[in-house]
Amino acid sequence: MKLFECMGKDLFRSQGIPVPDGEVITQAAQAAGVLERIPAAVLKSQVLSGKRGKAGGIKFPRDAAEAVAQAGELLGQELQGYQVEKILVEEKLTIQHEYYLAITVENSMRCPLILASAAGGMDIEEVPEEMIVRRPVDPVLGVSEYVGREIAWRMGLSGEPSKQFAALLPGLYRLFMELDAELVEINPLVWTGEKLVAADAKVTVDDEALYRHPDLPRVEEKTALEQKAQAIGLSFVELDGDIAIMANGAGITMATLDIIQHYGGRPANFLDAGGGANVEQTAQALELLLATNPRVIFINIFGGITRCDDVATAFSQVKKTRGIPVPVVIRLVGTNEARGVEILRETGIEAYRSMSEAAAKAVELAQKA
Repeated sequence: MKLFECMGKDLFRSQGIPVPDGEVITQAAQAAGVLERIPAAVLKSQVLSGKRGKAGGIKFPRDAAEAVAQAGELLGQELQGYQVEKILVEEKLTIQHEYYLAITVENSMRCPLILASAAGGMDIEEVPEEMIVRRPVDPVLGVSEYVGREIAWRMGLSGEPSKQFAALLPGLYRLFMELDAELVEINPLVWTGEKLVAADAKVTVDDEALYRHPDLPRVEEKTALEQKAQAIGLSFVELDGDIAIMANGAGITMATLDIIQHYGGRPANFLDAGGGANVEQTAQALELLLATNPRVIFINIFGGITRCDDVATAFSQVKKTRGIPVPVVIRLVGTNEARGVEILRETGIEAYRSMSEAAAKAVELAQKA
């Protein structure tokens, strides 16, 4: 379960980890009161997604009136599939340097792993490997200030930043262990010239351990589309690409995402229509795909219990009733394949038998769109 930034910062504060002064609001007018106390403030939409700044979810008001206006714009807005219901109004920091710090689970070593970098403020996947410090933790020994000093030295920190980093890290590790967390992340960890401050907070708790934390608020993580998919019995996860994916079975769906990326494409979603989806469920799945506004739709069906003619009939039904405004690539193999191919031809679509050829075509069409 992912926690909102404001919840993560409350937890950080409980461990003595410095965070900016701030307050959560749910009504735009409340922003004026916060700015009376914090004149230089930033408005941060509280949604369970990253890159909020690029999506327009973070604002820097010049005064109380502008803060109220900007809060009004943000509240109720849909941001990357999530509706903004609350805003964190907090002090604007003076930033001299940004660092990255996280603790996660290293499955191959079966132990916690500290990740740290002097290149904070960007996705850790984009940071060159040589700039990332990786430090496995022996759960029996835990994390002391000595470990913090070692990592700070490897990051190139010295003086007061190094001292504060070493003091901060044990608290972050303690929180990680006490919460049964899968991830605790500070990005960026900001040096203001006087102190290190957690400018952001990302905390993910193991779902299987939630029963051990009855006092922890439960957070609904699914987007509106994901909730709709759940209601009709489909497994659906929104991603950030532009090729909508539907397949039948978790394994083939994951393989479809992989082969799209192999050819240089970006999947817009994971949609497993299941092994026994009927015509109506398949039609609803196609409606979900269209709601992601993709450049291309790629349908990959290996017919077993899910019959190829049912998938083709559902596709034909959606095309006739709603229309499909983007190119569609379909790979269709298996039960009632011949009839399925015939139905698709009647709608002007040629089905592929090769998954590789179909994926390459889908990526080609997306790049041309």
